[in-house]
Parts: sequence; C-alpha cells; structure tokens
Amino acid sequence: MSRASDIAYAKIRGFILDGGARPGAQLTEEQLSSIAGVSRTPVRDAVRRLESELILTRSESNRLFVAQWSSDEIDEMFTLRAMLEGHAAARAAMNISAAQIAELKSVNADLSKAIARSPADISGFLSANRRFHEIVTDAARSPRLSGMLQAIVEQPIVRRTALHYRPEELARSAHDHDEIIAAF
Repeated sequence: MSRASDIAYAKIRGFILDGGARPGAQLTEEQLSSIAGVSRTPVRDAVRRLESELILTRSESNRLFVAQWSSDEIDEMFTLRAMLEGHAAARAAMNISAAQIAELKSVNADLSKAIARSPADISGFLSANRRFHEIVTDAARSPRLSGMLQAIVEQPIVRRTALHYRPEELARSAHDHDEIIAAF
C-alpha cells in the first residue's frame, strides 16, 4: 500500500469509528477524498481495506455504505472479544512488567473518575477502557492477537453499548478491571 492509501485508510476509518457517519449512511469516493485529503485512487485502496474489515459495505448497485450490524453480529463481536481478551490476559500474565501494572492502575483510576461524574463521562470511560485493554494486549506480546482484537473491537459498537450502561454496570466494569490488576 502507498503512503497516501495508508493516510486515506486511517482518516476514513477514524471518521467512521468516531461517529462521523452513522451506520447505514451512504458515502461517496468524493466525500471520502475530501475527508482524507487525498485523490480518489488511494481512497479506493482504503475502501477495499475497510470493506474487508466489514466497516464499509456495497449495495447490489455498487453504492458504498457504512456497515450496519445486527444484534446477532454485535453479540458475536463481544463473544469473540471475550475469548481473545481472555487469551491476551493469560499471555500478559506471563510477560507484564511492574510499569505496565502501575499504568493499568492509573488508567483504571481515570476510568473510575469518569464514571463517578454525574452524569457519567462516557467518552472518558471509553478512552480509559480502550487504553486499559491496549496495555494488556501490549503485555501479551502478540502482534497477531493485537491485530485480531483491533479488527473485532470496533469503537462504535462499544460506544453504542456503553451509552446504555446503567451506573452499576459502569461501576462493575471498574471493579472487573481492579480484579484483573490484582490477578496480574
């Protein structure tokens, strides 16, 4: 892939995953070129990658849309995520450093502060949660596992789910993270 294709991919993926386009929204190469700041050729390469990740889909008439996931697909993503993150935690337990454990504690303190606000700071929660899991995945020392998790853990799904969490579910997440830290 060319540098322009990589730039287009990163910018378009970020735009979609940060909520710049809602699920089911139609996109055009012209729009994506404008978003990415590159010509249409690298956008086409980026679109192919995003289609392979199931972030973008094409209709029978070849129009491009932001993917819409069914409840079953979302359930499957969370099931796969749990399986892969369990494996990541097992690997991390053998490799994690004291500095990474200290960072996990700090990040989970940030997560706890975010959910203690009224109303809860969901963006802060999600940011801290994402960083927590990145540290665990880094400690697992498996680029393949990291890549698989990135492909499955899509932030719009996590965000959509977190927006419906009750305060006690958010608190349970912070407690679960404390238990993971204690196990490490």
